[in-house]
Amino acid sequence: MSRSAHPAGPRHADVLPEGHHAAPAEDLNALDPKVWAHTVGRDADGVVTVGGITVTQLAEEYGTPAYVLDEADFRDRARAWRTAFGTDADVFYAGKAFLSRAVVRWLHEEGLNLDVCSGGELATALSAGMPAERIAFHGNNKSPEEIERAVRAGVGRIVLDSFQEIVRVAHIAQTLGKRQRVQIRITVGVEAHTHEFIATAHEDQKFGIPLAGGQAAEAVRRALQLDGLEVIGIHSHIGSQIFDMSGFEVAAHRVVGLLKDIRDEHGVELPEIDLGGGLGIAYTSDDDPREPHEIAKALTEIVTRECEAARLATPRISVEPGRAIVGPTAFTLYEVGTVKPLDGLRTYVSVDGGMSDNIRTALYDAEYSVALASRTSDAEPMLVRVVGKHCESGDIVVKDAFLPGDLAPGDLIAVPATGAYCRSMASNYNHVLRPPVVAVRGGRRSFGPHPVRK
Repeated sequence: MSRSAHPAGPRHADVLPEGHHAAPAEDLNALDPKVWAHTVGRDADGVVTVGGITVTQLAEEYGTPAYVLDEADFRDRARAWRTAFGTDADVFYAGKAFLSRAVVRWLHEEGLNLDVCSGGELATALSAGMPAERIAFHGNNKSPEEIERAVRAGVGRIVLDSFQEIVRVAHIAQTLGKRQRVQIRITVGVEAHTHEFIATAHEDQKFGIPLAGGQAAEAVRRALQLDGLEVIGIHSHIGSQIFDMSGFEVAAHRVVGLLKDIRDEHGVELPEIDLGGGLGIAYTSDDDPREPHEIAKALTEIVTRECEAARLATPRISVEPGRAIVGPTAFTLYEVGTVKPLDGLRTYVSVDGGMSDNIRTALYDAEYSVALASRTSDAEPMLVRVVGKHCESGDIVVKDAFLPGDLAPGDLIAVPATGAYCRSMASNYNHVLRPPVVAVRGGRRSFGPHPVRK
């Protein structure tokens, strides 16, 4: 199908739904650097390029939809987090955001550690050469087989999530003649400014052991008595896509309070504190995320201040950025199939993917940006809803955005900031295939499947 502009029927004066504050960009051809990977731009013909390769070339070789990942951008962001926290802290990339053997190699080379939460993620990490001592193993329901593999491999820490798991890990470690380093994950009752389903520190949810009612203190008490465990610290995670640091301040205050109680009761100062991840990225131009050095400075100051007040030595801090590293490094490339104007409402733009490659809009009411990628246009903007090809009315990729009014079947459009959780949560709904992930760097493909089109 040709990707040049075609007339797509009459246009209309699209209006925004009541209460919606979006507005068309001054230039629909512009690519806001806040939401796109660093090497993304347009060539002389107006075609979007990434890593020196045009999206039209990628579409011809790999088909659409496709996840396109900028390796240089990924490495830059990983390095920025490592540099921001320096040698006195640990940065664990949260593998759940997106994980592949190539990504594991990049992380190893850039000096980051890795957080995994399943046997499959652990196997990927080990097979790609991540040293086991630089791996943390999370999860609220680790199987005995997963725990045994982690202990045998010598992972640097297992994050304990329940009273049953304290006993389970201790038993397996002792049976194997090992003493496993562990952190205890607690819920501190902080309601992060995030979606209900991704807020992870209030009491009424599946993760961690509540601080309230003395349960976390009892978990520490039991873990310290077991020969198979070496308790090295406390873990807390308050949510995802967070911009406001105040939640971390409250969480740190409560975690340090627990460290003080542990010191007073057991005469032990635990040497580590993990504040989790959840730092937000820019999905739209309205989002304003902090830079890694700002986050590092703020978190370090918060923990240091709280520990000084409690007369504790400042523990080694760990953080777990996943989305904040990989999220902005990728975009999803689609081909437009149909363009359907609804007078007085909006125009529905259907693409060849949808909720099977990006469930976040349906699951979390997430917002995304979108751009015409295969050309530029001076046409008047129209309000669109980008939807997928699946048999669900909730199959929405981008709820409300502006695209040029001459958008037509065959055009390529790109949705930025899809590096995190889109491929990880992809499905085969309606028996569609999962899109390929193609990484580019310096004018070449650094990983991805063999081209499927010529």
